[in-house]
Amino acid sequence: IPYKDRRVSIVQLGLEEDACREVSDAGHRRTYLTDRLGMPLIETVTAPDMRTPQEVADVAQLCRRLVRSTGRVRTGIGAAREDVNVSVCGGTRVEIKGVPRIPRIPLLTYNEAMRQWNLLGLRDELHRRGITPDSFRSATDDVTRLFLKTQYLPLRSALDAGHAAKAVVLSGFAGLLNWKTQTHTRLSREISDRVRVIACLTTLPNIAHSDSPSETLSSAEWEAVRRAVKASAADTVVVVWGPPEDAQTGAQEIAIRAREATVGVPSETRQALYDGTNGFERILPGPDRMYPDTDLPPKVVSAERLDRLRGDLPVPVWTRESIYDELGIPDDVLRPLAMSPLAPLFDTLVREWKIDPTLASVALIQYPKRLRKEGALPSGALPAEVFEKTFALYRDGRIPRDGIYLALRNGAAPARVPDLPTESELDESLRRAADRLDGGGPKLHNPDRKEHVLTGLVMTELRGRVDGAAVRAKVRAFLIAQPQPPSTKGNA
Repeated sequence: IPYKDRRVSIVQLGLEEDACREVSDAGHRRTYLTDRLGMPLIETVTAPDMRTPQEVADVAQLCRRLVRSTGRVRTGIGAAREDVNVSVCGGTRVEIKGVPRIPRIPLLTYNEAMRQWNLLGLRDELHRRGITPDSFRSATDDVTRLFLKTQYLPLRSALDAGHAAKAVVLSGFAGLLNWKTQTHTRLSREISDRVRVIACLTTLPNIAHSDSPSETLSSAEWEAVRRAVKASAADTVVVVWGPPEDAQTGAQEIAIRAREATVGVPSETRQALYDGTNGFERILPGPDRMYPDTDLPPKVVSAERLDRLRGDLPVPVWTRESIYDELGIPDDVLRPLAMSPLAPLFDTLVREWKIDPTLASVALIQYPKRLRKEGALPSGALPAEVFEKTFALYRDGRIPRDGIYLALRNGAAPARVPDLPTESELDESLRRAADRLDGGGPKLHNPDRKEHVLTGLVMTELRGRVDGAAVRAKVRAFLIAQPQPPSTKGNA
């Protein structure tokens, strides 16, 4: 795909079936809906050829317009979504899953790049403290008995329900759980997300840590925990609670995520959040994933079939946009027209029927929007046949330029298209308008606007039957022929 000064490669394009969608995740119970099963999806995978957050969105728009131009693919909210893969120098590929709108991509990409850069800074700080993947140390203890009388409600409610509390000592991590990763997001949230997903501790908050002691437990409780687990001032203590097995899993995950911080950026699939940040969803699968990417083996595509498919392909949208720009198509209809199924009809109207390009483009793109806004086109789209009939009437001189919209509104049915007014009808309409204006009709505050007002009155009466330029010319000639009042300039 041509983009700026380079080309963006498409490394894979697959046809797949949509999966079940998760609608709730509480504890160990997940609920899915199957209403998307059977819907065909096209998955397009680009090479990592984009260099800035905005370029990611630009290329996504190019892909969207390209598939829309075939007339066989739906896009938009509910019909398309993007998985955005981000990496920075020194980081790793992180996938942001299921972005519903392309305009959200730049901020999500920026925040993920910021997150990776901050995690690399955290790794460097740990290394300065002498904490590496090999020297990393942690310890876990059961501290349930220490909190039997706690006033911290989230922990107290869990223990009253028979749950357990575990304390994890992260050696040398003092202060680092407050390390900023994204906007309004810190390392402690990354650890909490891991615990929520991996240990199924979905009720938040699910952890408390000694780097923010005043926000959770009392100072006396933190001191008791530190003594019990033999933590020093250089260590951070993280408390996690839940059903005994889940609390143990949560404690293990806290240690795993803390050790990953000494490496840098973990490979993860993350979910897009509405504020432009992202949260943990699952570990990014490697080659040993639980299920294969496809259910069917690849099929050989013959050269003959490829040639046939190429013959059916539309003109690429970027080529159309260049051509339309040279034709002077207005900016607000240029791109929609380039990816519209009506683009071939536009080419026929302009090249073979010699219709004005601006008129044809506005009628094909803007008039259906206007009809929908007025309630004249409640659903769907106007068929190409209706446009063909309408422009055939205009080409043959049966309707004026201003009658195209009315003809589209009537479905281009010839029996419902009024005849063009005769010269005498036009003159009679103009005389009625002049009499109405002079005889107490619309009040004319500015005599210089008489031509404009008369034209409007005639156009209203003959709407859809006469061209505006013809009416203006007729009104101008009528006013010139009118006797002018004697000038009072220079009189006392």
